[in-house]
Amino acid sequence: MVGVEGGKSGDGKKTGGKGFEQIAPSSPLYLHASESPSLTLTQTIFNGENYELWPDAVRNGLDAKNKLGFVEGFVKKPTVTEGEEKSLEAVTWHQCNAMMKAWLRNVIEPRLHLRISFSGTVTEIWKELKERYSAANAPRVHQLKQ
Repeated sequence: MVGVEGGKSGDGKKTGGKGFEQIAPSSPLYLHASESPSLTLTQTIFNGENYELWPDAVRNGLDAKNKLGFVEGFVKKPTVTEGEEKSLEAVTWHQCNAMMKAWLRNVIEPRLHLRISFSGTVTEIWKELKERYSAANAPRVHQLKQ
């Protein structure tokens, strides 16, 4: 298992050592006990007009927490077959995704929350923000401001 600590079983698979598995602190799936949904990644709050500055500040905050791979799409959602018990990676991926959605909300002005879908993955939300607000989409930004 990627990013899981524990002992090794006879077949080389990682186990939890004493009956449980842990996410390795070096894994992007790792959430430290001090991380909470109220965390603010940056002092730069997105107000609908400062998109050119905001993503760099957020990316820096996520990179410092080893979570940048989520918004860039490198940390993929684990697939779970129907009827199969969710793996540790699947459970922690969902926890990380939910945590990062809260972190994004914290650095976006509340008046913009309704314009931004927070129901998908962090990767989808990040792409949606870029499509709506980047300078490459200036006509859309002008339309939203009106």
